[in-house]
Amino acid sequence: MPRPKGYRKICFSPRVFYFKPQGVPLRNLKIIEITSEEAEALRLKNIEGLNQTDCAKKMHTSQSTFQRILSFAYKKMSRAVVEGCAIKIKR
Repeated sequence: MPRPKGYRKICFSPRVFYFKPQGVPLRNLKIIEITSEEAEALRLKNIEGLNQTDCAKKMHTSQSTFQRILSFAYKKMSRAVVEGCAIKIKR
């Protein structure tokens, strides 16, 4: 039985939940979902410009967990851009 997922503080509420390549209908695209915690990790690291330790503290998680969340987010975003997929931010 896996450990229960801990509480992670998320201070980001997106106004837009889908991003897609221009000129292609959403129904024709594969959708890659990123979680709200992955979006928060991307925001803290890349937009706020915080180091990993500070990001982890803001999200109330360990540094290794933050790194894992960030790695998953980068992989999903990279795949979406390279393969031309839509991105959905899961609420």
